[in-house]
Amino acid sequence: MRSLPAAVVLVTLAVSLHVEAGKCPRVCSCDAAKLAVTCVGKNLTEVPPTIDEITVKLDLRINNLQVLPRGAFVLTPYLTHLNLQRCNIIKVKEGAFRTLGRVVSLNLAYNKIDILYQEAFDGLSSLKELHLDHNRVEEIQPGAFSQLGFLNMLALTRNQLVYIPNMAFQGLHNIKWLRLSHNSLNNLAPEAFAGLFTLSRLSLDHNELQFFPTQTMTREVTHLHMSHNPITYLGEESVSMAKLTHLRLDHMSLQDLSDKALSRAPLLSHLDLSHNQLRYLEPISGPKQLATLNLTANPIYCNCYMRPLRAWAKLGGVKLLGTCAGPAHLSEEPLQVLTPLDLRCRGRGEAPKDELEENDESTTSSPPTAKPKQKVKCPVNCDCDIEVLHATCEGRGHTKVPRGFPAKLQLLDLRSNHFHFLPANSFPGSSHVLSLHLEFCKIHEIEGGAFQGMKNLFYLYLSDNDLTSLVPGTFAGAPELTYLHLEGNRLGLFPGSALAPLQNLFVLHLEKNAISKLEPAGLLSSVTPKLRELYLTNNTITSIAKGALDSAHMGILHLDSNQLKEVPTHALSQVPNLEELNLSHNSVRWVGPNAFHPMSQSLKRLYLDHMGPHFPEPVLALFKFQMSRDALAGPLTSLEVVDLQENPLMCDCPLLPLRRSVQSFTGINGLQVIATCGHPPELRGQKVRDVQVFMSCPHSSSPPNEEVFVDPRPPKVRRPKAKTPGVKAESLKAKAKPPKPTKSQRQRKPATLKVTKKTL
Repeated sequence: MRSLPAAVVLVTLAVSLHVEAGKCPRVCSCDAAKLAVTCVGKNLTEVPPTIDEITVKLDLRINNLQVLPRGAFVLTPYLTHLNLQRCNIIKVKEGAFRTLGRVVSLNLAYNKIDILYQEAFDGLSSLKELHLDHNRVEEIQPGAFSQLGFLNMLALTRNQLVYIPNMAFQGLHNIKWLRLSHNSLNNLAPEAFAGLFTLSRLSLDHNELQFFPTQTMTREVTHLHMSHNPITYLGEESVSMAKLTHLRLDHMSLQDLSDKALSRAPLLSHLDLSHNQLRYLEPISGPKQLATLNLTANPIYCNCYMRPLRAWAKLGGVKLLGTCAGPAHLSEEPLQVLTPLDLRCRGRGEAPKDELEENDESTTSSPPTAKPKQKVKCPVNCDCDIEVLHATCEGRGHTKVPRGFPAKLQLLDLRSNHFHFLPANSFPGSSHVLSLHLEFCKIHEIEGGAFQGMKNLFYLYLSDNDLTSLVPGTFAGAPELTYLHLEGNRLGLFPGSALAPLQNLFVLHLEKNAISKLEPAGLLSSVTPKLRELYLTNNTITSIAKGALDSAHMGILHLDSNQLKEVPTHALSQVPNLEELNLSHNSVRWVGPNAFHPMSQSLKRLYLDHMGPHFPEPVLALFKFQMSRDALAGPLTSLEVVDLQENPLMCDCPLLPLRRSVQSFTGINGLQVIATCGHPPELRGQKVRDVQVFMSCPHSSSPPNEEVFVDPRPPKVRRPKAKTPGVKAESLKAKAKPPKPTKSQRQRKPATLKVTKKTL
């Protein structure tokens, strides 16, 4: 009798095992107790479709998935942990994770992802950890993380990020730790971390930041890791972070820092300045709770000028880590054990007897000794300040670049002189200069190699000179140049070949020159691959060739105040990340229905103001197409601002569709459309959405949910000129009736715009 239950148990177990085997993919191993499936190193090219629906842990490491398509995990909605390391993933398509609302940990490390697309992580509403380290990410599209409201940790270490745009991490309402180490970051937008109110740990070590990003830093961060960045100096109030407790600035290039650099970090308790180039340090003002100051591996020279720091550390209970590099008798002596008697100066005016009579108490109570004034070699008719490493010869009448500046100079101001010509090697011994000002110097020619040896040059101002061309080697020897100002010259061609050595160029100013056309040869994509902002305002550009503006990183493009007759759509076909486009003050006569399609997913700010007398019909065409119901799913969904001010819009009944669009879509999408009336004269300058003249138009009030016809083509009606004498506004409106749709138009059911009384 007892054998029967055992038999039943065996049969039941066999059946269950058979069912489990049927659910488990052939190349994987499955743990029914833990609801886990492991398919590691099986050369899979897709997610196995036979994974049990109730699986909660899925390990797909070391496979060959390459692309994660939409709904890749639709058959496993109960996953909580998903590991996709080393799967050769190149792209994550929108909606790939849309059914994974329970996943708390996602690992995409060690793949080949280069762009984080908008909505790529949609559906991961419970995600707490996201690992994207060891990929090739060089771009974060707006909204990439907008659905990850519960994410605590985001790892983007060891990627290829150069720039973090404003609001890049929007939506991360619970983020605690953001890891951006080991990238190539050299610039952070002022609002790169805006909205991250819970962020407490930020890792920016092993990047290319040359200045402390004061404007960018959020006040919520408590632990900041900035090691291994080439920062040379911290000025007053550089660190303005009210909650900061731990700051790592080790392994940088710090040669000096202001005693007030940390004056706005009152809670700082641990400061690491090890492995820098500090020979001297003044007492640090600001932090009231500093417990540890690490000065290990700095060339600290332990003489009387270090007494104030030692006294300050003793008084505040600050532990000093590190040793003396000199003088010889104190070499390798720990800073913490030094006494005022050890810290002597036997130079001029210094009496050893007086030093010996001093004791700890008197030294502690005496005011800090000022940093010694150093005699600095400086060219004639120039001023050099060794404290801030700046020199200026502004407006001193020099005809040649002066020689003999201090070796560690960081800012050199030579503006308003009369150089005319810059020969090769014009700046010897300036390898530490970060910023060079040469504005208003009447320079008409620069010889190749003029900036040779300026290996740290970051900002170069050549504005308002007489340059007509630039030779190919103009900027050779300045490989780190990031911001270049060439506005206010007489350049007739885009200086593509001259920019070739500047692989780190980020912002280029070419306003107020004589450039008439942009040819594809030698432009942007191959010459300046990292260019983010290009300003070509106030040139004479009439045409832009296809390919001339191709750039994967271009975010801001200003083409205003030129002579363009149409939107250069073909030239913008390979600028997928453009956020701001300014076409103001161009006599554009036509805006096609697909004019802005190439940047439809990225464009945020569009300026089309002051476009001349032929612009009204293109405006209608643009809005009738872009603001149709069908277009909302794709084109221009990221738009925040459209500026149509000061165009000759006739504010009468034919403009009613635009007025409805402005009102309804401003309310629905948060889009700010700025449009003003040009005619009739009594309405000039008033906003289209506010004028009351439209209330008397036929169909000015539509019943709820009424469909309003939207024709994607510009209307063919010729509106009467506003200057016609003796014609009243009412008669103008009567003459300019909108055309009725043709039979073929009604049959093809064009895109419609739903307008209700509520939106009006």
